[in-house]
Amino acid sequence: MSSLDSFFATVKLPSISEVAHALIKTLNDESAGIAEVRNIIAKDPALTAKLLRLANSAQFGLPRGVGSLDEAIQMVGMSKVRSLSLGACLSDKFPVIPGLNQTAFWHSSMACAGYAQWLAGMLGMDAQQAWLTGMMLRLGELLIGQAEPKTLLEIEKPPHLPGARWEREKRLIGFSEGQIMAELARRWCFPMQIVQALERSYDPLVEQAFSRLGAVVNLAGTLADILDAGPLAVDALAKDVVSALGLDVIVMKTKFPNRDSFVNVF
Repeated sequence: MSSLDSFFATVKLPSISEVAHALIKTLNDESAGIAEVRNIIAKDPALTAKLLRLANSAQFGLPRGVGSLDEAIQMVGMSKVRSLSLGACLSDKFPVIPGLNQTAFWHSSMACAGYAQWLAGMLGMDAQQAWLTGMMLRLGELLIGQAEPKTLLEIEKPPHLPGARWEREKRLIGFSEGQIMAELARRWCFPMQIVQALERSYDPLVEQAFSRLGAVVNLAGTLADILDAGPLAVDALAKDVVSALGLDVIVMKTKFPNRDSFVNVF
């Protein structure tokens, strides 16, 4: 049994709802339409209400109020509504870890999702898939906290330099939060592209088969670690990863997003 299998034997895996499972299946189904996604979400009244509150919040700045799932999908987009729904479903299923600043944790997760979406958009990739993958990345740390709470305290010990948490995870438990979430995503039957991206997010260039999404999430995770990130934060990114993606540093600095503009599902 591998060390990752051993790790999973020590934690109580979060169980996700039938609605979440059904939404995950639509990620693997290119023929899934608006009606199918709407009907899945509508089975969960609490999730529906949360999405409508979110769609009517200032984060989206819609020109008029949204009163139904159909309107939300029409005005926000099916792909984004589906990603937000899955994000909301996942966030409710992970344990609260003593000693971990929950507010800071979820703000970081949302920042990672937002930066991943921004980078994917610049590269012509699926921005909503990148948002969901970026949002999932740090959830692996919650499982570390459940399995090895003392180790989590060591991982979270200041200073919190960009990428330092991943290095500590690899040193202390042998694998990164992304690798943990890749295994969980595999067990939940997420698309293989998301699984591979999470698996390679720690070092996207080490594998023979380059994962563009993994490289995007790697950069997004680094930016999320910089609390007051501005255009100069681009200089903290791994230059080889930036180059492998073909990103233009000058353009990145010019179009660098405001962290406060990112969608927050919490």
